[in-house]
Amino acid sequence: MPAPISAPPADAKRVLVTGAAGRIGQAFAEYAASRYRLRLMTLPADPNAHLVRPYGECVEADISDRDSLAGAFKDIDACLHLAGDPGPNSTWDSLLANNITGTYNVLVAALAAKCSRVVFASSIHAISGYSADVQVKPNEPVNPGDVYGVSKCFGEALGRYMAEQEGMSFIAIRIGAYQPDLKIKTDSGVRLMDAWVSPRDLNQLFCRSIDADNLKFAIFHGLSDNRFKRMDISNARELIGYAPEDDSAVTNELLQTLRLPEQAMAHSLSDSENPQASSGLRDQLPKP
Repeated sequence: MPAPISAPPADAKRVLVTGAAGRIGQAFAEYAASRYRLRLMTLPADPNAHLVRPYGECVEADISDRDSLAGAFKDIDACLHLAGDPGPNSTWDSLLANNITGTYNVLVAALAAKCSRVVFASSIHAISGYSADVQVKPNEPVNPGDVYGVSKCFGEALGRYMAEQEGMSFIAIRIGAYQPDLKIKTDSGVRLMDAWVSPRDLNQLFCRSIDADNLKFAIFHGLSDNRFKRMDISNARELIGYAPEDDSAVTNELLQTLRLPEQAMAHSLSDSENPQASSGLRDQLPKP
């Protein structure tokens, strides 16, 4: 049984979560139920819908049917759009219906309902075509590594249009390797060391994106505070105060033995050999 949920404040934002019965949606609903007045949207007859019923008002709609979305958006302040086909190996027909047409339908319904902010679940696959030794910045050109990534690039582009031309605030979050701690602790978790995002860090990023004032458009990278990061998260730190708590190098037991957060150098070897040395500039200042 879920733990009892505290009621959100009377003036809490009304947040619609599409795809609420998925892994990410379930975790967010539990995390945010006492923070927002949640409306949790699932597919009709979704077998997992009962898992989110304790956390908010549940509604059924299909993002491929634009007419069915109008009621879901009634009186909503912000939308966290998670619904879609999440599979990197998905067929084009499914991506077209769910990630292209479906995302278009959601944004049009949000605009018609005067929903002021949409937070869109983009993906690391939108930039996975870059070489593995490149840390990708949010303002660099998209470079999808598969057609699934192409569908996420479409969502980002449509959101930019909605923000610049239609007055809707839109934030895209390129979600990294979303896995619970137990998955990262295994041997296979090592290969995700630069791409991991923990559930609690992603939930924090979602909430900060929903709550941020005066942002018309932004792309943030959804990663934990890993010692090595495939994507740069500095703009999320600066613009919305994102403060991730987890690090794959600390969580994974094999990586723990390497003590990467302390041992991996971000400076020259000569400096590391003399940790008491001051900078050349400080040597020129008068002694106190």
